[in-house]
Amino acid sequence: MRRRLLTRLLAWGATVLLVHAAAFLLMRATRGGPFDEERALDPAVRASLEEAWGLQGSWLEQYGRSLAGLLRLDFGPSLRYRGLAVRDLLAQALPLSLALGGLALLVALLLGLPAGLAAAARRGRLPDRLLRLLSSLTLALPGFVLAGLGILLFSFHLGWLPPATAGGLRHLILPALSLGLPVAAQVARLSRQAAAEVLDSESVQAARARGVSGFLLLRRHVLPRASLPVVAFLGPAAAGLLTGSLVIEQVFALPGLGAFFVQGALNRDYPLVLGATVVYTALLGALSLAADLLLARLDPRVRSLG
Repeated sequence: MRRRLLTRLLAWGATVLLVHAAAFLLMRATRGGPFDEERALDPAVRASLEEAWGLQGSWLEQYGRSLAGLLRLDFGPSLRYRGLAVRDLLAQALPLSLALGGLALLVALLLGLPAGLAAAARRGRLPDRLLRLLSSLTLALPGFVLAGLGILLFSFHLGWLPPATAGGLRHLILPALSLGLPVAAQVARLSRQAAAEVLDSESVQAARARGVSGFLLLRRHVLPRASLPVVAFLGPAAAGLLTGSLVIEQVFALPGLGAFFVQGALNRDYPLVLGATVVYTALLGALSLAADLLLARLDPRVRSLG
């Protein structure tokens, strides 16, 4: 198990370095630059600005400085937000993005798991058919469409929730629902299929013969085994929630990582885009690793492979 963990950690670190290199090369290869709008700049002034922001020299020299900064967790100053370091901007935005992703994941589990178990216990009946219909509809709608519908209903029509901007917990409810509902539909389908297989197993039939039924049967005998595919799905699901927040944060005007990433790309803010890309990559790798470790703890078959 320790060898497997060490291998995954090394692969995670190598992935971060490769993504950093790829993002650096792609940004430099794209036409245009951060000072192209200021066409009347004197060449000496342009050279001074490029030196101040570390854009002078060859690509190899710039990459060497960027890599050295990455190893120090220092991405340099932002080109757009003058006087602010990228590290400080990302540290300010990260808690909001993590809170939004965590709430969306909580929504997915609280809605998806009970719905999947209820549908499996009533296969072929109304709850099962209703779950299939709602999950298909939810998966077919993009997140920004769900966000728009939520704003129209809960903000403009009912007036229950604020439509945009950051604030307290109420400001995160609509974004979390917009992010979490598609994942809840996937969790419901996974748990429904897994629970249906467990309900047909000999161990559950034996428990029923002993008089165990209803909620107690689902909680003790079905949920622990039916949750294994859901746990395996948590890593990619959490990654999808983080990357999906790029759009949702823009829709709800939330100053998270996604907003800084989009604004940095639009303004050719190389350090900010590179820093956000590296942070996203590190988070996705960490979440996938955490999901694998949790699955190995819950399932002895996975643990034996380590």
